[in-house]
Amino acid sequence: MRHRASSPWARRALIGAGALSLLFVVGLWLSGGGLSSDGTVSALGRLSGLLASNLLLVQVLLMARIPLLERQFGQDKLARQHRLVGFTSFWLMIAHIVLITAGYAAASGSGLLEQGWLLVTTYPGMLLAFAGAVALIAVVVLSIRAARRRLRYESWHLIHLYAYLGVGLALPHQLWTGAEFLNSPLATAYWWSAYVVALAAVLIFRVGLPLWRSWRHGLRVVAVVPEAPGVVSVHMSGRQLDKLPARAGQFFLWRFLDGRGKSRANPFSLSAAPQQDRLRITVKDLGDGGARVATVRPGTRVLIEGPYGAVTSARRTSDKSLLIAAGVGITAMRSLLEELAFQSGKVTLLYRVRSRAEAVFAGELDWFSANRGVTVSYLDGQRGDSWLPRGYGDDVEALYRMVPDLLERDVFLCGPVPWMETVVATLRTAGVDRARIHFERFAW
Repeated sequence: MRHRASSPWARRALIGAGALSLLFVVGLWLSGGGLSSDGTVSALGRLSGLLASNLLLVQVLLMARIPLLERQFGQDKLARQHRLVGFTSFWLMIAHIVLITAGYAAASGSGLLEQGWLLVTTYPGMLLAFAGAVALIAVVVLSIRAARRRLRYESWHLIHLYAYLGVGLALPHQLWTGAEFLNSPLATAYWWSAYVVALAAVLIFRVGLPLWRSWRHGLRVVAVVPEAPGVVSVHMSGRQLDKLPARAGQFFLWRFLDGRGKSRANPFSLSAAPQQDRLRITVKDLGDGGARVATVRPGTRVLIEGPYGAVTSARRTSDKSLLIAAGVGITAMRSLLEELAFQSGKVTLLYRVRSRAEAVFAGELDWFSANRGVTVSYLDGQRGDSWLPRGYGDDVEALYRMVPDLLERDVFLCGPVPWMETVVATLRTAGVDRARIHFERFAW
């Protein structure tokens, strides 16, 4: 099927829409009196609350898996913007709580804690808003990098869903006590529309579309095949997979319905270009998700969310490509090799492994070398201080020795995030245009 590529104009338009929504909210605040209403502190509290609410909805939309956003930005950029917007909305929410409480306390002559208690227990919807704030605070605290490192992906993902609860619990107090939500028909229409759009996006793209695609394509496991020590490929069959808008280089969230853990989704890249009736992923036994996949039995039903990711052949700007992979990151690069259109000698693959015995798809890569003219180089050896094994010397010089026409190529990367960041630094030092470096971080 035809796949639509991303567009710089579409990306700018979407970013502009987000910025305009914030300006519109400020305009609503100004039309309601701005700083001249109810004292400066309370007025600033209302403004911070409005901005926090708007950004909270933007945050929901960023991770609602909307195909248009996924295609234009990719999951990596959306996740990073989601974190930035999320932390910004969180601190604005805290400022809103403090400023509103302080403003009401000053007007009534009561203490800060006393006024806070009165707001929570006597104002309409405030008890629900307090519960929502607690849920959002818990999500933010557990999103801090140090906290995430102590959690399994599955646990963090489940806890993160409480953000939706926080958004939902905040709505009643905004509609019952928020003047800027109700002071004009335009304000009321904007906020109701914003909440309805956010809710619809989640229900359609996070719930409805995955269920529809899973039912329509009826994926089942056909075989689980060992590829290398601790690495297996899962082959799946299904119906009308040519109607699934998936490309080589993309990933899905997979749920294998075979008992304990079946409700947990894990992200794995396609390790072969999608076929009309087959999909394949290749997984290393890292963490609960990867280890569990190795035990999946043929016949197991599979639920999917996706496809996600923007590092596909559509990003290519040249007829020459350099693919660089480390470890199980070879999965996305292997699928790209199958989909890329190229002439013999115009694609080079650099594959970083600790030893040739641990190389995944060695036989398949040999086939690409012999039949498609792909130059395959295994970078095997002990880990050094860079992304290359020990003994390669200066990174930039070594890269040019292996790929003399480096500056003429698009570069596709996949591997551990710190490793990819080191590779990108080397590529930039070597003079490669940033627009020709294509990768996504699969960190959470």
